[in-house]
Amino acid sequence: MRWIALPLLLALPALAEFDDNLYRSLTEKQARNLITTARVNGRAGGAFDFRVTSTDRSFNYKLRATWIAQDVSSALARELVSAKGVLEERALSAFRALDDDWYYFLVELDPREGSGVIPRGWVARFGPQAQPNRAVLGEVLPETEAWNLVARAFPRDYAYDIFLIRVAKKTGDNKTLEMTDSEAELTVGIYNKIGHVRWPLPERSR
Repeated sequence: MRWIALPLLLALPALAEFDDNLYRSLTEKQARNLITTARVNGRAGGAFDFRVTSTDRSFNYKLRATWIAQDVSSALARELVSAKGVLEERALSAFRALDDDWYYFLVELDPREGSGVIPRGWVARFGPQAQPNRAVLGEVLPETEAWNLVARAFPRDYAYDIFLIRVAKKTGDNKTLEMTDSEAELTVGIYNKIGHVRWPLPERSR
């Protein structure tokens, strides 16, 4: 598991809203099912290698993203305590001071061939599916002890670089997601390679 820490001139905020009651009611199996459901696979770039120049760049990137919504944050805490052996107090401390002004995602990227390095200039945007004009730019957060705990709750795949992203729920007077939206989309851009992953929207996520 490789961490990529990009410069950020902001303090690390709380990770995601947390539900103590849900955490205590979840079994280990239920927690893993919630995490698996929120983890979506995709790809940035085409399936075939048409490079003639710039062969130092990957021709596509495997993409996997997890939306750390309220139920997922509770499931992650349960997984840390029940399956990973983390002390409950330590695990819950990573989730209890939760900031409801942001959406949070764990983004995993695996380059195909090329240099094997994820460029620093890649971007992620989040918003309603198929409405790029409403998509909000995400911010990459630096590695911290709390984020290390979050990452430990996920199945390990050392081929992927891991990034932690936050997206504002509201910009000015405009909400990133509205009650009328039925599906959310995270779009990742790496050079000219674009990938999308999507989640259906329960009302509590908007």
